Amino acid sequence: MTAKPDHILLLSGTQEARLLAGELAKAFPKVRITASYAGVVSDLPDPGVPVRVGGFGGTEGLTAYLVVEAVSVVVDATHPFAAQMSRNAVAAAAATGIPLLRLERPAWAPVEGDNWVDAGSMEEAAAALPSGARAFLAIGRKDIDCFTRRTDIHAVARMIEPPEAVLPDHWELILSRPPQTAEEEIALFRDRRITHVVTKNSGGKRSSAKIKAARHLGLPVVMVRRPDLPEARTFGGIADLLKAIQQKTAI
Repeated sequence: MTAKPDHILLLSGTQEARLLAGELAKAFPKVRITASYAGVVSDLPDPGVPVRVGGFGGTEGLTAYLVVEAVSVVVDATHPFAAQMSRNAVAAAAATGIPLLRLERPAWAPVEGDNWVDAGSMEEAAAALPSGARAFLAIGRKDIDCFTRRTDIHAVARMIEPPEAVLPDHWELILSRPPQTAEEEIALFRDRRITHVVTKNSGGKRSSAKIKAARHLGLPVVMVRRPDLPEARTFGGIADLLKAIQQKTAI
């Protein structure tokens, strides 16, 4: 029987994960690499390596997958708010003794000119909005129902795919990915007369335009803190993570 090749499981869901997939393929051309997506959105980027879509079935399901598929390294490059997947990955890696490395983009930090309102949850963020606010919601579709209860506000919600929750009639839904420039966001905020911005502290450059736009316009930003994650060997850059994989394994 032919032995299975070494196998890197890349838990994906970010732009950094897509870039990392390409770098892994170049650094380890003879190694099997699988990029796994939760399937929250249907418009998935092509990472250039074989893709798996869908959940694993919790910690037990992921543990079984690691064993059956002979995974030798797990790389968690999921979204900073995909907390349950990260927790499952740490638990499954510990149960199997398989190395786990995390690629984590730095969180945003306020700079001069920012007016941030700290929120520890979506519920806190919704409660922080004053009555009559015209809020721009960049929080994704899963948590939008925390805000639909606020019948005293107007909201412009932007997300990639439509939510399951029914939005109030006086709200506006924009189905698109975030623009690349602050100028586009400034124009949108002015046109919709936005008074508050609500966002998760996702970090990264790709979706930071709204933060810059709010700073430029002097708008308060209700910033939802990242969830706490279990400890893992964590890297802020792809190059350092690649070196760690080379040092940690014999591939």
